[in-house]
Amino acid sequence: MAGIIGATWALGAWLLIMLWAIFRLSRLTHEAFAFEFSWLHWLALVANLMFMAWSEGYRGFQLNFSPRLAARAKHLRENPHPIRVILAPLFCAGYFHTTRRRQAAISILTVSIVILILVVHQLPQPWRGIIDAGVVLGLTWGLVTMIHQAILAFTSARFDVSPEIVD
Repeated sequence: MAGIIGATWALGAWLLIMLWAIFRLSRLTHEAFAFEFSWLHWLALVANLMFMAWSEGYRGFQLNFSPRLAARAKHLRENPHPIRVILAPLFCAGYFHTTRRRQAAISILTVSIVILILVVHQLPQPWRGIIDAGVVLGLTWGLVTMIHQAILAFTSARFDVSPEIVD
């Protein structure tokens, strides 16, 4: 039962975090369209959407984060440990009990995201909305791939993604 609780806690927390971010940033993106867009704004919007779909959505979430999150949630369900269950969202994201390389990558990524949020928050509209539009696209892509990978992990006979567990 502890494993089911931990896996549910991890996946549910990440889904809620993603939904909250998508909702919040969608409002800011919508505000940008109250401004008159020049050709430069439209070019920046299209380029940013394409870049964020590829980098955040496809490379970041679909190929890396979502499969690993699902694999670690499945591992947690099958091998519950009190600390891992309590800190399930952090465990499944790879903040601990993983390779040093993965821990370093997730830590650097987290710090980078916080810095980018602080910088983008200072931008005036419509530029902030243009950037946020790409983030919303990437997060939405990520949300869909997280759900898809979780379904595969918990319903497939084989789920060949390494959870990268290191004790």
